[in-house]
Amino acid sequence: MVINHIKPPKTICTITDEGHRVFLAGSIEMGKAEDWQQKITDTLHKDKYRPFIIYNPRRDDWDSSWKQGMEEPQFYQQVNWEMNALDKCDTIFMYFDKNTKSPISLLELGLYASSKKMVVCCPDGFWRKGNVVAVCEKYGIPMYNDFDEATESLIKKVKTSGKQLLT
Repeated sequence: MVINHIKPPKTICTITDEGHRVFLAGSIEMGKAEDWQQKITDTLHKDKYRPFIIYNPRRDDWDSSWKQGMEEPQFYQQVNWEMNALDKCDTIFMYFDKNTKSPISLLELGLYASSKKMVVCCPDGFWRKGNVVAVCEKYGIPMYNDFDEATESLIKKVKTSGKQLLT
């Protein structure tokens, strides 16, 4: 199994035939959200299809002291990395952890709702679940309460994309 796991600031692959590209959007808020991105990566490693590219915005060297402004080089790099990866990916898997607010994830949901490349998981208890449900219904986005069900939907979406090869 070939999985390319790309995190910022690593350069984003631009070759379209390298494999199905998934962006892991959603709750991070260091210390509040579990590392659900690793769960997805581990699950996809078990799959029998390849190649596969994961864009994971959870930056290993994140520093919460960075100013949230474009004059801060690391912040600027992070935001642009995420926007570029979102544009280049084939599928966006978005998870809203009920212990977070996730305002950037809500913004990204709005930006990519009409893209036809989203799978959303929003468990009961997320503070803006009603808004997430309304957007998903309006744009026909598959939305799940259960993380494992959402992950299975992601796997099915990847398998039917035509970009992967049996090992």
